[in-house]
Order: sequence, then C-alpha cells, then structure tokens
Amino acid sequence: MTTPPSSRGARQQRQQVIVDHVLAQGDATVSELVELTGVSLMTVHRDIAELADRGILRKYHGGVSAQPSMVFESSSDFRLHAHTDEKRALARAALRFVSPGMSVMLDDSTSALALARLLPEVGPLTVVTNYRLITEELRSAEGIRLICVGGEYSRTHDSWIGLPAMDMIGGISVDLCVLSTSGITAGMTFHQEQEIVGIKRATRQAGATSVLLMDHSKVGRRALHRLESVDSFDHVLLTGPVDEELLREMRELTDVRVIETE
Repeated sequence: MTTPPSSRGARQQRQQVIVDHVLAQGDATVSELVELTGVSLMTVHRDIAELADRGILRKYHGGVSAQPSMVFESSSDFRLHAHTDEKRALARAALRFVSPGMSVMLDDSTSALALARLLPEVGPLTVVTNYRLITEELRSAEGIRLICVGGEYSRTHDSWIGLPAMDMIGGISVDLCVLSTSGITAGMTFHQEQEIVGIKRATRQAGATSVLLMDHSKVGRRALHRLESVDSFDHVLLTGPVDEELLREMRELTDVRVIETE
C-alpha cells in the first residue's frame, strides 16, 4: 500500500525534528522524543528504526544516539556539526602542504571537507575523493579536476566504500593524501568499522605525503580496530589541549603540530 503524500510529508518532517534534536543533544530517550513530536510510542519506534536503517542515528535500549562509541562511528550529519572551529583551523594549517599542480586525495572525513572548501584558493589541482559532500563542494570549482571514487554507497558516512572503492584507490598515486579518523593514542590510530579502516589505509598508502587531521576530542581515544601506526603518517595536525606526555611520545615518531583554533 502506497503512503499518501500528505502522510509521507508529515513523517519526513517529524523525522527531521527527531534528527535535529538528537544531533543537537547527542542522544535522546524514546519518551523524550514522544513528548517532542506529540505522536505515539509506536510511531516514534518506527521512526527511530527507519533512521537507524539509514545510518543517521544509532539505537540503544530506551533511546537513540548520534554520538560515536568504541564500536560505532557517528553519522556524517552529526560530524558536520561537531568541532567546526577546530576543523577549520586544521584545514587552514593543512592548506600549507598544498601547491598548484598537485594531486590530492581526501577521505570521507568532515575535516577533509573543511580543507576541500579552501582548495579553489590554490588551484589548479587534481582532487580524488570518495566523499559525496566533497564532490558537491568541488564539482563546479574552476581549476579543480575532480576524480570520484565509486563503490557501495554508505548512508552513515555519505561516501562510497567497499571493494570497488578500495580497488580504485589502490590504482591511484597522488602527491598528497589528507584524512582523519576516530581516535589516536601515542603510537596508534583507530576506527570503529573494518570497512572504513580498509578505505583509509588505501588512502594513506596512495599518497607520497600523508597528513592526518585530528580535533582534540579524538586525541587519547581508542576504537575497535587499529588503523595505522602514528609513524605511518608524515604529518599529524592536532588541536589542543593535548597532554604533554602524549605529545612528547607522538613527536618521537613523526612530525606533530598543535594548531591553534581561531
């Protein structure tokens, strides 16, 4: 049975209210969402199930969350609104590694998206990415030759992943790769999802020079899967505050720079 247009529109508006609330708060209980939307408990459960299936929110017993955990990455929608000032500062610092005529690969992180927004200042460039939002940002930019990595579309990450994406990235060699991930300790980087680990490893290996961008919320944090050792990256850019002992240990392995937030 086809849902009437008016009913479908009401459901979409209600789900947007739920998403906006959870993204703003980080998480919410089911009873809180029932009160917020004014619909039945069953309707809220259906909305949560649909949003979770689309990878926008994550269900847990009694509620829903947009926050990352050791085993779940937050959605692209949530990451877009988190630590934006720090990501802009990291992007501006990373722009110093980019010169006209270079080829640059950007991963599906919102930190890389912040850098993508600055790249038209530098062009001409060749930019390779699997992140839909970066392709949207650069598709009309003059001086940017854009190469899009295809594969299986991930709603959670708003990017293309899987074996086809890894195969395509594995066949490309670029001057510079810029990426981010979920956590970093003194000697290791981490991510929650093994498929994303594979994509990020391939991205790092495709670059003659690699730059890792990490806002302070990721520093000293672990996740389920080991990604790459810190010394695999040529440059690591962090925002503070950073524990001095942790910073000293990292600097024994590679070039680590603490970036001031504007």
